[in-house]
Amino acid sequence: MDEIDQAIIRITQAGIPLVKEPFEEIAKKIGTSEDEVIARLRKLISKGIVKRLGISVNQRKVGIVANAVVAWKVPKNRVERVGTMLSSYKEITHCYERMTIPGKWECNLFTVIHGYSRESVEEIAKKLSDAVGINEYLVMFSNEQFKRTSAMPPY
Repeated sequence: MDEIDQAIIRITQAGIPLVKEPFEEIAKKIGTSEDEVIARLRKLISKGIVKRLGISVNQRKVGIVANAVVAWKVPKNRVERVGTMLSSYKEITHCYERMTIPGKWECNLFTVIHGYSRESVEEIAKKLSDAVGINEYLVMFSNEQFKRTSAMPPY
């Protein structure tokens, strides 16, 4: 890796610019061409130096202010089927099974729903409940968004 590769990694780790031509913007910052930035990123990815190139949306800035975990009480013999069904809905971003605590916490399947209002999230949960035939569930809204940072230290 040379200084240009290092600059590309440093800039993309800090966040890809939200402009029509983000790689052209990166190229301007480091004094090269857009084609070279793209070619170098492809090379870094193919060599396994860059593992993935993705986005993280600040949900609150785009109006998604109602976020909830929905805890479902699903019979053991239906967990895999219900989990597969729930995971297929675009409104669901996560779906996972957890252990129960008999007599204290009977919910064993958890999903995450994001929406523009609490009412819309509750409507989605009801729609999903009807679709999978599970009517024992709890919608738990987050009250606060904690600081979100990259999982990677700066290069």
